Amino acid sequence: MTSFIKRVPVPMSGVMLGCAALGNLLQSYSEGIRYVFGAISLLLFILLVLKAAMYPTVVHEDFKNPIMMSVSATFPMGAMLLSVYIKPIWSTLAVFIWFLAVALHLLLILIFTYRFMRKVNIKNVFASYFIVYVGIAAAGITAPAYHMNLIGTIAFWFGLISFIALLGLVGYRHIKYSEIPEPAQALFCIFTAPGSLCLAAYLQSVEEKNLVMVIGLAFLSLVIYAIVLVKLIPLLQLPFYPSYSAFTFPFVISAIASKQTAGYLIKNGIEAAFLQPVILIQTIIAVLLVCYTLLRYCMFLLQIKVSSAKAQAAN
Repeated sequence: MTSFIKRVPVPMSGVMLGCAALGNLLQSYSEGIRYVFGAISLLLFILLVLKAAMYPTVVHEDFKNPIMMSVSATFPMGAMLLSVYIKPIWSTLAVFIWFLAVALHLLLILIFTYRFMRKVNIKNVFASYFIVYVGIAAAGITAPAYHMNLIGTIAFWFGLISFIALLGLVGYRHIKYSEIPEPAQALFCIFTAPGSLCLAAYLQSVEEKNLVMVIGLAFLSLVIYAIVLVKLIPLLQLPFYPSYSAFTFPFVISAIASKQTAGYLIKNGIEAAFLQPVILIQTIIAVLLVCYTLLRYCMFLLQIKVSSAKAQAAN
């Protein structure tokens, strides 16, 4: 069991986040399905906490890598979403987890900036950088559950400014230096997350909403989503890497943002029927990708466990 925990990859936090978000996306279809994915997310959360508690040195070594540290920001994001699942059962614990997750994400921003952004090596810039800075906008999605809209609004604006700044930097890296190491190629899917995340946070936390802002973010997010979809099939054909986690949350949050945009437009008397097929397609893609990624992660972890047992038997 200890060797199993040791091999749990840090990027699995992205799958944890994706499952928690998928539960919210599917809530309108079934409350039961929501809790199934919430329970899976909680299980992954526990495994990651055990990994950090039992093998802090290993995690510390991982954090010397900009990809690993940037992807780890999905952990506090996932914790924010999970706290809302816990809120009806134990509200005090939920509030504590939420504030702790927000604080942890802010700490990651500070440490990551100090380590990797003081002197930027453009070849070491990846789409996962969005997670560190724009990811704090997850607080904007969850803040209304705790009546913390001010914090959510601040998180949104920080995320939006970071998105605009990083879109240029990360975009330039992919255009100028298109060669990406194979283990990191799946991270390209993260491009579809920041715009949708900002849009969802804006619709949830900001009280005075601007129609132009909503339409602008929605349009940009859909354009980027389409670009990522074009490259998705070749990426799915790659051998399994922990970066497969990038196939989860970016596609889920895109569907959530489209769904919330349609709700906002309808509420303001604007026809949004054209978005319904888009939402359905995005939802189907999100479900398929999350389930596929979960399957590949299970195969990966079980393979490690079986291999370890065989190695011990051989010795």
